[in-house]
Order: sequence, then C-alpha cells, then structure tokens
Amino acid sequence: MSSEPPPGSGQQPPDDDPFRKRPPDEPPGEGTGSPPGGEPPPYAGSGPGGPNGPGGPGGPGGGPYGGDPYGGGAYPADPLAGMPPLGDSAMRTLARIIDMILVGAVVWLITWGFGVNEYDVDSDRIEISKSFWQSAVAAVLYIAYDTVLTARTGQTLGKKLLYMRVANLDNGATPSAQNALARAAVLWIPFAFCCACVWTAVCGGWSYFDRPYKQGLHDKAAKTVVVSTK
Repeated sequence: MSSEPPPGSGQQPPDDDPFRKRPPDEPPGEGTGSPPGGEPPPYAGSGPGGPNGPGGPGGPGGGPYGGDPYGGGAYPADPLAGMPPLGDSAMRTLARIIDMILVGAVVWLITWGFGVNEYDVDSDRIEISKSFWQSAVAAVLYIAYDTVLTARTGQTLGKKLLYMRVANLDNGATPSAQNALARAAVLWIPFAFCCACVWTAVCGGWSYFDRPYKQGLHDKAAKTVVVSTK
C-alpha cells in the first residue's frame, strides 16, 4: 500500500521523514522513514480517540477540521494516534520567550548598527519612520528564523532546548516551508507592527484553552500541533 497520503491531505511528507504517520497496516520498518530500530512508537493511540484515550474528537470521521483528514480511512480516525504527547503550554511559552530573546538581540544589533532606533526625539519630534523600519527588520528576521528552522526539523532553538517540535496535524510530518511560513507570519507580523504583547498573549496563549489539540492561533492557521520529543 502506498505510504503517501491521498490527494487533499495537504503536505506530502518525504519517505525519509522519521516523524510522518504511517497507515496502520504498514509493517514497522517498511520504507526509509522508519525511526531507528524499526520499533513502532510507544505512544501510538495515546491521543483523544485513540485506543488508550477518550472518545475521538472532531465529529464524524474524527478529523481536526471536520470529516476524515486522511481522505479514505488509510490512517486512524484520531489525528493524534501515533503521535507523541502534545507539548505542555507553559513549556511552549518558555520556548517562545527564548526564541524572542535570541532573535530580539539580533534585531537590536542590526538596527543599532544602522542607527535605526525605535524612536528618536528631537525638539518634541518623533521620527516614526525609524520605528517602522525597526518593526520591518524584526518581522523579517522573526519570520525567517521560525520558517527556516520549523521547515527543516520542526524545531526552533527554544523548542529544541525544551524537547518539543512542530508537526502537521494530519500526518505528523515536519511542516512544509509553505505551512511553516504561514504559521510564522500569523505569529510575527502583528507582533512586529502593532500589538506585540497583546497579540503574543492571545495567539500563543490560545493553546492553554484550546481542546483537544492545544493549538495556538498560528497552529490553527497552518494546521499544526506542538508535540513532545522526550
């Protein structure tokens, strides 16, 4: 049976992605993407609706956004079946703070080096243009940082330090560059240009209350979840 997800399921995970989900009838170790040792994951079926969890979410078919996300039942009805436990929201917040500090330091160095401060006051005149350019630099760097690292391994430095990763909800694979970009843009554009504190609290804090997938608003936009790697 083909290991590729059916049309309409979104990201086409490469066969060598060790995190991608596999149909339940695919033998452990088949294909080049199996984790080392060919052992099935110990957390299979641990999510809501799985064999070891409560009833399946998402209405008919158990899909995360209605219906069967796998387009024909090749995968378990529960999107979380076969995936690690979801990442803790408090740890996600800490990882995000680490990322903000790391990239924020680079933004400050670049803008300081070019004389672009948040604002300069000269005889009661505020140069708004400098504030805009600092915001633009911040948006570009934050989005590039998040997009590149998430598309490569599913982990920013903060998530790697705290043993978490971003995964596609429908197939468990590392997000594509397109999905990673959408996720980063929703998170960082409002942060950089208008409402940093409020938007960060709302967008990331959504995961504290979202059920059953603990998604932030940026996760919902990209159809991703954050899972533990421990």
